[in-house]
Amino acid sequence: MILINLLPHREAARKRRRERFLFMLALSVASGAVVAGAVYLAQAAAVAAQRERNDILASEIRRLDNQIKDIIHLRQEIAALRARQQAVEDLQSDRNMPVHLLRELVEQLPDGIYLTGLRQDPQVVVLQGVAQSNERVSEMLRNLGHRSAWLAQPELVEIVASSVNLGPREQRRVANFQVRVRLVRVGETASPGRT
Repeated sequence: MILINLLPHREAARKRRRERFLFMLALSVASGAVVAGAVYLAQAAAVAAQRERNDILASEIRRLDNQIKDIIHLRQEIAALRARQQAVEDLQSDRNMPVHLLRELVEQLPDGIYLTGLRQDPQVVVLQGVAQSNERVSEMLRNLGHRSAWLAQPELVEIVASSVNLGPREQRRVANFQVRVRLVRVGETASPGRT
């Protein structure tokens, strides 16, 4: 016997394929939405974690900036204290300098030289005076340059010949001079026995 199917089987197959397609489409959309949601949540979690790290770093930067300011302030205080300490040490070492200067001048000036002026800048002394001859000035420069522990680098600024009245009819030729010499500090002295 021959069986003939009179039902619309092609339309039923199309309907089943369409329903399967729509189901697969809905399933794809749902799985896409789930994946997109998971990616969004992962990205949101990563952004939140990065914001936390940024906040921690910002607070650490602020803390370190405050420490840097404190360190700079401390360095300035240390520099000021060192400057004060150096000033006190300089005053301590220079307090006997006038005594040394006058003693050296007495020891190193040859006979025939008379000082008329003495001026001291911090480490430079300018001597003005009268000498009986130019040779006496040369001897004084040699003494100050080579035999003195407290005076160094003598420099003749000027020497001028003039005459001095010794009496009503007597005149003598003299040399007016000006010499610049450098004072040597206590730590710089060549001979340690002289203090």
